[in-house]
Amino acid sequence: MKRKASYKLRVTRRESLYVHDEPDHSLLVLELEGEPIEYEVGVAGEFVSRRSINFHDRIRGSGPMQGYTITNFQYGSVFSRFEGHRNGKSKVSTGTWQTYKGTGKLAGIKGEGTFRVTSGEGSNQFILNMEGEYEL
Repeated sequence: MKRKASYKLRVTRRESLYVHDEPDHSLLVLELEGEPIEYEVGVAGEFVSRRSINFHDRIRGSGPMQGYTITNFQYGSVFSRFEGHRNGKSKVSTGTWQTYKGTGKLAGIKGEGTFRVTSGEGSNQFILNMEGEYEL
């Protein structure tokens, strides 16, 4: 089943460490929470919450990223891993995601797809657009 969704994300926690091996090289750990902008209600019911933990390795704002996400719905949850890259000039992150666990009506879910994250309205807000395919 093909699906698309968009979420408004906001940073709830941010930790930065500078590596000091070259100018503006930092490691970041981010926690974000999200709410849907656009999504279609599926077998697990209405959206409840979304939380992700991201790890970034950036030089002058660009670099690889990876992390984990849990999205909770009325009748189940889905856990996903993601990896991608952030472009410091455009401030756009792109990458891929893959489910690794589901609970409730989403038990046994398998899914994968792509994502794109752009800047939102505030300095700690982002827009996540994702698409992919799922099977239960």
